[in-house]
Amino acid sequence: MPGTVLLLAAAPAGKGCLVDAASVLPVLAAVPPAVLSGADTANVVELADPLEPQAVLTRLRAAAGAPGPLTVFVTGQLQLDRRQRLPHLALARTTPSTVRYTGLPWHWLKEELRLRPPGSTTLFADLHADAETWQWLAANRLDSGHNNAVYGRVAPPAARRAVAVPTYMKAVATILRSGWRPPVEQLHQQALARIAEEGPGIVLTAARPPVVNVPPVPATRPDPHAAITAAVQAGRHPDADSLAADHERAAVQAHGAGSEQALHWAEVRADLAMLAGDPVRSCRAWMLVALARLSAGQAVDAPAVEAAVDRAHHQWGQIRDAQEARRIGPALADLRARVPGRRQGALDHVQRQLRQLQTQS
Repeated sequence: MPGTVLLLAAAPAGKGCLVDAASVLPVLAAVPPAVLSGADTANVVELADPLEPQAVLTRLRAAAGAPGPLTVFVTGQLQLDRRQRLPHLALARTTPSTVRYTGLPWHWLKEELRLRPPGSTTLFADLHADAETWQWLAANRLDSGHNNAVYGRVAPPAARRAVAVPTYMKAVATILRSGWRPPVEQLHQQALARIAEEGPGIVLTAARPPVVNVPPVPATRPDPHAAITAAVQAGRHPDADSLAADHERAAVQAHGAGSEQALHWAEVRADLAMLAGDPVRSCRAWMLVALARLSAGQAVDAPAVEAAVDRAHHQWGQIRDAQEARRIGPALADLRARVPGRRQGALDHVQRQLRQLQTQS
């Protein structure tokens, strides 16, 4: 099965730039796609200094939905938003005051990769942090999801003002240009050895997935996520949803309807509806997840709440039946008024689309 490779290099334009992220792309692009991916053949998607987080999300979502192995190479800089103090990958228009709206939230990357089959995703990252983010990293883990193998480093702030070079990622690319891809752990260690004199910063290694907080499954039963993913890849979407629904009911009985365990499976079912090509069901499911989180006392700007509303909004935009879109639109607009999210003008977009729908038969 062909693999997919996503090359993402991003950094702010102007004086806020900490690293020349895009400089690594010509070196990576010179590596044969099969070597980049570790598969016989591969499709390569390249994003150089993207402007809009939604555009990056669209490409990331498409790559995460592709069958076969996925390898993601991320080069850039991390910044915290001032409101929630969560890490973002800074994009071309990002400034310290606008990172919440112009950067890519790191948890978006984690969310898009979470339904992929265990062992099918590898993330290489060469990230540079400003002083504020470096302090945050001293007390917090840069989480990349439970199914992913993660390798790389986060470099500390430079001692003097200068634009750094992504030396770890360039070392990875240089090794791969030999035409042979060693085992990923070996590739990672070889790259670190090449930059040993500058110090690795914070080394990212998660070759074995940590335990994920989901309802316990007896050892005699297969992993539910793997079984659901297999059903989706085989085109058995009703079977996948039925499996997830069984686990959702069990979580509700064991932990309550508003528990993280139950909401996890509700989110899985919303994703499954999207994968099945049913945006109406997916939109409604994400709206219910958002309302459940709000009812449980979560803040309107909590990442999980914003993500649920953003996904409902996205799925609403995929509905081709004007009558269904009109039926759901007012409830989505009410939800958007409560949860405006990070995308400027999101509520105006819903209201504008609703007005257009009223003119359609």
